[in-house]
Amino acid sequence: MHDNDAPTSASHHAHHAIRLTHKQTAALSLAAIGVVFGDIGTSPLYALKACIEHRSHASPIDEGYIFGILSMMTWALLLTVNLKYLLVILRATNRGEGGIFSLLSLIPRSLNKGRGLRTRTLVLLAMLGAGLLFGDGLITPSISVLSAVEGLKELPNAPTWIEEAILPITLLILLLLFAMQQFGTGSIGKFFGPIMIAWFLLLAAMGLHQIQLNPEIIKALNPHYVWIFIQSDPMQAFTVLGSVVLVVTGAEALYADVGHFGKFPIQIAWYTFVLPALLLNYFGQGAYVLDFLRQGSPNAEAIHSLRPFYGMAPDWSIVPLVIIATIAAIIASQAMISGVFSIARQAVRLGYLPRLRVVHTSSDTEGQIYLPAVNLLMLVGCVMTVILFPSSEKLGSAYGIAVTGNMIITTILFGVMARRLWRWKRWQVLVVGSFFLSIDGLFFGANMLKVLTGGWFAIAIALGATLIMLTWQQGSYLLGKKFAETSSNIHEFLAALWVKEVPRVPGTAVFLTTNNATPFSLSSFVEHSHVLHQQVLLVSVTPINLPVAPPQRQIRLTWMPDGFYKVSAQCGFMESPDIPKLLEKAREHGLAWDPESTTYFARRVVVLTTGNSPMALWRKRLFASLTTVATDSVRTFNLPPSRVVEFGVQMEL
Repeated sequence: MHDNDAPTSASHHAHHAIRLTHKQTAALSLAAIGVVFGDIGTSPLYALKACIEHRSHASPIDEGYIFGILSMMTWALLLTVNLKYLLVILRATNRGEGGIFSLLSLIPRSLNKGRGLRTRTLVLLAMLGAGLLFGDGLITPSISVLSAVEGLKELPNAPTWIEEAILPITLLILLLLFAMQQFGTGSIGKFFGPIMIAWFLLLAAMGLHQIQLNPEIIKALNPHYVWIFIQSDPMQAFTVLGSVVLVVTGAEALYADVGHFGKFPIQIAWYTFVLPALLLNYFGQGAYVLDFLRQGSPNAEAIHSLRPFYGMAPDWSIVPLVIIATIAAIIASQAMISGVFSIARQAVRLGYLPRLRVVHTSSDTEGQIYLPAVNLLMLVGCVMTVILFPSSEKLGSAYGIAVTGNMIITTILFGVMARRLWRWKRWQVLVVGSFFLSIDGLFFGANMLKVLTGGWFAIAIALGATLIMLTWQQGSYLLGKKFAETSSNIHEFLAALWVKEVPRVPGTAVFLTTNNATPFSLSSFVEHSHVLHQQVLLVSVTPINLPVAPPQRQIRLTWMPDGFYKVSAQCGFMESPDIPKLLEKAREHGLAWDPESTTYFARRVVVLTTGNSPMALWRKRLFASLTTVATDSVRTFNLPPSRVVEFGVQMEL
């Protein structure tokens, strides 16, 4: 991609802003509250509780600790979400689409020539970031639903079986959540906005009530309390950052979801509604804990069982509060699951994952998709997560590493992109990059201390996903090379065809190809049937570094001798290739094509691990098993099944 291919998002959104009326912007902002802020909006359920848990194991909490923690949480929100994501990172979109692969695709092609070390490092970083996001996608539903259901422990005179029922209830909700995915978010999405608005209003009201009872808590807005906290116990201040980071979880999902709503509506929703509601609730929880401390010197056990979020609510409201918190947690999980689906599809389109079945759940919204294989993997992953970490405190340890690792990778890729595409001066990149990296690095460092207590889980998922992507990318490259070595050039094939005088039969044959080599299915068909159709279309679909291919670049038709045509199509990383639709477009370029007399030819490859390719045997086996998971050409390219002929081929790797 050259610089002129991807406008900076500032120009993109300026273009959008002209077309959006105030009414449309308001509607998009309300919708964004329902989808984009679900994850960050459920953090009050467990963030302050995790910070208190952290201290109660070491030494009793006091008022200075609460002021220090609250100040840290406030400035984490302001610096990370406000400054980094909403004001800086959100400008880096590829034609309006956000997320880690969009950021990678913005880095100009000048950097991507060949397979240089720098390119490979950046691709590896993006893969690792995507792997961490997959980990995040398993932990978010688990921790959100589990913390909401744990509110049942706060019921007055709660029966003893309640505690044992929390795990089964959580697993049942997760099972229903993933079963619901096949119906798409469109049908239920319209309820998300109003429910999340009610949730944020409830957060604000609960917090405001407690602040009125203890107004001095407002002093924690002053960052001076962070400094006092650091001076009093530097090590404690550093380690607690591992729990403080829970207030900013969801910032990465916010960036990935920008394509659905646009930058401006997300910013409006955050500044006018979401941020005030979150701050009011956190300060309300702080006021509640201050009050709790002043009622006497509580023992470690009392502090350990303290749940500030539910503690703020009167006894009669616990059950309704648990219900709305669970619904909010489900909505937060939904946003994360949709984000993982989008990232997985981008990875497939960019050649980092096997072709997976993509189901479009909405006829008018391109972004609403369902990937059955990914959905099943996430369900199994979430069930394992909840069984391994049966409480929100234990899950908090696993959560932080996925979030903070992703933040670091986003900052690095953003710095490279700003220097290469936006032509920032080196000192600008250094100043902005080092400022954000120092914050991300502190959060990440504090979370690395929790590797043994749960952080290993997020790291294992990220490394596993990265290994799968690397293996698929390398295996596909080596397999393509093998096919190129064993097949003749298309022009040599045409010359041989002319010499042999192969009879031609009426109709059109479509062969899928990737380059100028003769497709295996074409040479096999001629070899076995000794005939060929009058019109032959060699169709190649190339993924490009844009979310959607511009109309002028979608189709190129090249005439070749003897009734052969080369149809080259480009497909953006947010699109699904549809060959019949592309051939319809080729008609506009002068192609005489009749769908009723067309036969599609495809190949199905069986990979054997007995070849001499430079790849470890265990990785060859992994690649071979991944090829069996890959969706066939019929589903991938939306071919009519009754008109497809498949040829099997065995290839040694």
